[in-house]
Amino acid sequence: MVIGDTHIPFEQMGYLEFCLKVQKEERCGTIVHIGDLVDNHSISYHETDPNAWSPLHEMEETDKRLAKWFKAFPKVKLTKGNHDCLVDRKSKTVGLPRRCFQPYRNIWKLPKTWIDDFSFIIDGVLYKHGTKTSGRLAHYHQAIKNRMSVVQGHLPAYAGIVFTASPKDCIFGMNVGCGIHANALAFAYGEDFPEKPVVSCGVVYHGDNPRLFRMKL
Repeated sequence: MVIGDTHIPFEQMGYLEFCLKVQKEERCGTIVHIGDLVDNHSISYHETDPNAWSPLHEMEETDKRLAKWFKAFPKVKLTKGNHDCLVDRKSKTVGLPRRCFQPYRNIWKLPKTWIDDFSFIIDGVLYKHGTKTSGRLAHYHQAIKNRMSVVQGHLPAYAGIVFTASPKDCIFGMNVGCGIHANALAFAYGEDFPEKPVVSCGVVYHGDNPRLFRMKL
């Protein structure tokens, strides 16, 4: 099962329970979180809302909600997203070496059974966040560029699955959507966007049969 971008603490209410329900009903073994586990809105490079939480307050709220995810999903492969990497990116901006900052997994107290990396290959399928990709067919283009089936997130409004076949094989690209609460203050920039986030998760059966599960809001 693939969990979409959660951007904790600004995740959609009920998304955790929704993911648990899909895991149970589809009898999923391996669990992948596709990245942007946390939002880090208060330290973003983009304009932040002055009415939002301070960095410390946001971290404290994030810790509370992460504890529920760690308990619900004790073993996860986490692909690091662009929001997850904000602390490391900020350290480069201010010119401080990595030794001045805690490693990502220490900041958020990731369980030892949560493995974090930029990508994973499982049953011949590449799982990656999708940082620096764009457009509604980004997952399709990633499959072609990587010469293999690809599952990504990163683009919350473009959930979907596209297959492409050749004389050699048939591969797919899937964007699993996200688990964010579109009305949270952190996403106020998209209030007038015509395309809204699709709250969903994905399941890949035996490496060649993807399916998208949409959470009805």
